[in-house]
Amino acid sequence: MRLIALLCLMLGTTLPAGAENDRPGQFDYYVLSLSWSPTWCAIEGDARNSPQCDASRDFGWVLHGLWPQYHRGWPSDCRSPYPQPTRAMTRDMADIMGTSGLAWYQWKKHGTCSGLSPAEYYATARRAYEAVNRPAIFRQLDKPVRLPAKVIEQAFIEANPQWEPDMLTITCKDGRIQEARLCLSKELQPVPCGRDVVRDCTMQNALFDPVR
Repeated sequence: MRLIALLCLMLGTTLPAGAENDRPGQFDYYVLSLSWSPTWCAIEGDARNSPQCDASRDFGWVLHGLWPQYHRGWPSDCRSPYPQPTRAMTRDMADIMGTSGLAWYQWKKHGTCSGLSPAEYYATARRAYEAVNRPAIFRQLDKPVRLPAKVIEQAFIEANPQWEPDMLTITCKDGRIQEARLCLSKELQPVPCGRDVVRDCTMQNALFDPVR
């Protein structure tokens, strides 16, 4: 890491946020990211023939990941002391993550920085996901609609009265509602998000597809 820092100094560039301190368990809070599956399928999943996008799966808000976060920046790809997750572990997460491949990727990039074992990380991510009341009204749509991202945010806040507006953000991608991201303490209690996380979608006319 000292060599990387020296090279950055010589090249006049900056070291990525937190890169010198990416040690398992050393972070400030979590970001729980919920992805709207129809959006991901429209942008990427259909082209990959992902099983997540099969109409029989009926996915709405899926768990994208539980991400350790600094107040500024975030750790990733840490050197975990634990063995890699087994195929059974990742397969068992597909019911809320869409695919076992995503579960594996999230462990590699984010779970390794949690300080938890793979089994503990997946169990923690599941608890965080299941604690969120995902507004049922979104599953009642029978056709695509266009709406401001603020409508999605307000629906989540109404379904989860313990949340405040500064504790979550709604993101967009390619003109579509993409994700709902909630900031949580290490004890999985809602907390205000850092400014690196709060990048609210400001679109007044974002596309929101129904569950297939």
